[in-house]
Amino acid sequence: MTTPVDINRSIVEGLYAEALVLADEVRLSFALADQLDLKQEDEDLARIALSCEALRTSTRMMHVIAWLLNQRAYFHNEISEFQLRRCGRLPVEASRSDPEQLVMLPLVLRDLIAATERFYARVQRFDRAWHSRFTMSPCAIHRLRDRLGRELHCA
Repeated sequence: MTTPVDINRSIVEGLYAEALVLADEVRLSFALADQLDLKQEDEDLARIALSCEALRTSTRMMHVIAWLLNQRAYFHNEISEFQLRRCGRLPVEASRSDPEQLVMLPLVLRDLIAATERFYARVQRFDRAWHSRFTMSPCAIHRLRDRLGRELHCA
């Protein structure tokens, strides 16, 4: 079994390139979606669903790109680790797509939206792992001292 790789410059650069391609695909797909002929019972509701999902998807991608830009700035020594920890977090809850609205959209858009959600989840795992390095946990000496203290009080 391999050990997990910590985030590094090459991972960030790869994710950044992937994010730019995906964001461009989102922009193009939703721009062209305005030309779709939405043949449904309520075309107005379908257009509202299209607008809402376009906004959610674009926002999701912009959050990821902003996070990656902060990471890139850190690796290029443009911001400190403290600044990155303070300002370089992804939102805890990304706006999830509304299943009722998704069914009104063409399959190609639903697949694209799902791809952005998977990409966001991947980046969010890196964010959580990186920030978990800074959680305070007692060192081995303190844990041993606490355990010995509990054992002596029980005896």
